[in-house]
Amino acid sequence: MDYRKVKDQDKEEDPVSDDIETLRGKDHSAVVNNVTTLAGISSNKSQWKRKSVVTLALTVLTSSQAILINWSKRAGKYEYSVTTANFLVETLKCALSLAALARIWKNEGVTEDNRLTTTLDEVIVYPIPAFLYLIKNLLQYYIFAYVDAPGYQILKNLNIISTGVLYRMILKKRLSEIQWAAFILLFAGCTTAQLKSNSDQVLETPIQGWVMAIVMALLSGFAGVYTEAIIKKRPQRNINVQNFWLYVFGMAFNAVAILIQDFDPVMNKGFFHGYSFIIVLMIVNHALSGIAVSMVMKYADNIVKVYATSVAMLLTAVVSVFLFQFHPTLSFFLGSIVVSVAVYLHSVGKVQR
Repeated sequence: MDYRKVKDQDKEEDPVSDDIETLRGKDHSAVVNNVTTLAGISSNKSQWKRKSVVTLALTVLTSSQAILINWSKRAGKYEYSVTTANFLVETLKCALSLAALARIWKNEGVTEDNRLTTTLDEVIVYPIPAFLYLIKNLLQYYIFAYVDAPGYQILKNLNIISTGVLYRMILKKRLSEIQWAAFILLFAGCTTAQLKSNSDQVLETPIQGWVMAIVMALLSGFAGVYTEAIIKKRPQRNINVQNFWLYVFGMAFNAVAILIQDFDPVMNKGFFHGYSFIIVLMIVNHALSGIAVSMVMKYADNIVKVYATSVAMLLTAVVSVFLFQFHPTLSFFLGSIVVSVAVYLHSVGKVQR
C-alpha cells in the first residue's frame, strides 16, 4: 500500500515529463497544421495559375477569331476556299480528340466508355449538330461582307439569347427573371453598339448582317443544346469519343460542301490555293477555341467565359483600329458595356436548384 502511495506521489510530483509530452504533442500538431496550410497554399496557387492560363487563352482565341477571318481577305474577297478551311478545322479537331484518347488509352487502358467502336443508334444522332455547325461556320465568313470585326464580336453574343430560349423549350430548363432581363438588355446593347449617328442609315450593320447574325445565333444555340442532350444521354461516355464522331461527320459534310461549292477552283488551282500564314493561324484558332471552352468547364468556371467575352470585345476593337482603320464611336462603347453587363447578369442569374 505504501509503495503504491509513493508511486502515485511521484507521478503527481513529476510534471516535467507531462509538459514534455504536451510540448511534443503541440509540436507535432503544429507541424501537421503547417504542412496542411502550405499544401493548401500550393494547391490554391496552382489552381490560380491554371485558371489564369485558361482565361488568357480563351480571351486571345475569342478576340483573334474575328480579326483573323477579316484579315484573311484580300481586297474584300477570300482568295482561298472557305470550305477547305472549314474541312481542315474539323480535321484538326478530330486529330486532337484522337490524341487525347490515345493518352487516355495509354494511362487508363481501353474501356467500354472510351472505346471508339460503338453502335449505329449512338452514332446516328451526330449528323444533325454537325450539319448545323457546317451552315453556321460557313455563314461566319460571309457575314463579314456586312459587318466589321468589332461588330461581329458583339452580335455573336446573340447566341446567348437563342441558347437560353432553346434550353427552356427543348431541355425544359427554367430561366430566372434575371436571365430574362439579361436577354432584353443584351439585345438592347447589341442594337446600341450598332447605332450610326452621322448618317441617314440608323444602324451600322445592314439588315442582311442582322439576319445572318440571328440565323447564326439560332444555329449555334440549337446545335449546342442538341449536342448537350446527346452528351447527357450517355454521361459516362468519354467526351473525346463523342467529339470524335461529331468531327468525323463535320469532315464529311464539309467534304460535300467542297464538291458542291468549290469543286472547280479546288481541281484547277489546288486544295491550298490562296493559303497564307494568316489562314493557317485562323484554322488553328478555330480548332483550339473549342478545346479552350472545354478547359474552362474543367479547370475554371463560367465567370471566366464572361470576362473573356468582355475583354475580347475590347481587344477586337483596339486591334481593328490599327489593322482595319476601325473608328469606334460612343454608341459602340456604350453598347459594349451594356452587352458585358448583360452577359454577366445571365451568368450569375442562374436558377439555384
